Amino acid sequence: MSEKSVMEKDTCAVKDTVAREIACLKKLEELLATAPLSHVLDLMQQTQGRIIFTGMGKSGIVAKKIVASLASTGTPAFFVHPAEASHGDLGMISSQDMVVAISNSGESKELADILNYCKRFGITLVGITKNADSTLAKYADCVLPLPNMPEADPLGLAPTSSTTATLVLGDVLTVALMNRKQFTKQDFQVRHPGGKLGAVLQRVKDIMHTGDEIPLLSENTPIPTILVEMSNKRLGCVGFTNEKGELTGIFTDGDLRRKMSPALFNQTGADVMTKNPKNVSGEMMAAEALHFMNEKKITTLFVTVENKPVGIIHIHDLLKLGL
Repeated sequence: MSEKSVMEKDTCAVKDTVAREIACLKKLEELLATAPLSHVLDLMQQTQGRIIFTGMGKSGIVAKKIVASLASTGTPAFFVHPAEASHGDLGMISSQDMVVAISNSGESKELADILNYCKRFGITLVGITKNADSTLAKYADCVLPLPNMPEADPLGLAPTSSTTATLVLGDVLTVALMNRKQFTKQDFQVRHPGGKLGAVLQRVKDIMHTGDEIPLLSENTPIPTILVEMSNKRLGCVGFTNEKGELTGIFTDGDLRRKMSPALFNQTGADVMTKNPKNVSGEMMAAEALHFMNEKKITTLFVTVENKPVGIIHIHDLLKLGL
């Protein structure tokens, strides 16, 4: 087979697979328009315990992703493997929990013990399946339908369209619960402290220098003492306060170079400081602070509460986060 023929077949596979999966998702949208979605969301939101997902094979893999999405967006959830459940892990499920079982056919034999356990102890059970007449659907208190459509592979057998539809249904549940709970960026950051995402969502108060690390002196301090403070704190500046403890000015290493002269050493902070320095709230997002510093062409920024300094950040602190 020529290289051109191979490329043509690949292109055809791309178009055909994507088209079939899109058609399956459009069918899912139609089904959810009349499905008891709001009722399931009510059950999930009202659950006193956790949302437990279970599923075998590819359904189980998708279930784990849904669990991860829910847990990271404020809905306690975890995955129980149906085979392990039959060998002791059923004890992980309490009467306060809710179980969501996923099976495309609704006839996964490995789910039998979990289904019986839910019935025996009155645990709310939601089924996700394409077969409304399946064992899973009959056991479930509520069923969310999957499209009964062919898979996207040439044989119509490999889980492709069905797993995509299940994944999107999980995203629907996650996003809808986020909306109901009014989940914020700050809430998201608490659950994602690591990596680039955690860095982007960090607030200024999480990374600012505080206490003795802040280069801060009275505005009446003589220049020699100011230079020692600037050198010791290594942030390239010193802030000044008045008798009320309010931030009144700043003196930077750039100011030092511009004002250097023999007369400088006879002056005080009040004589050389730049008055009313830029300052921000500790609640500002780190990414916003970096944008602000770039816009104002400054490298340090005091953090204040009612104009009283509580911290300071340097642009290097922000760049270290990878912003």
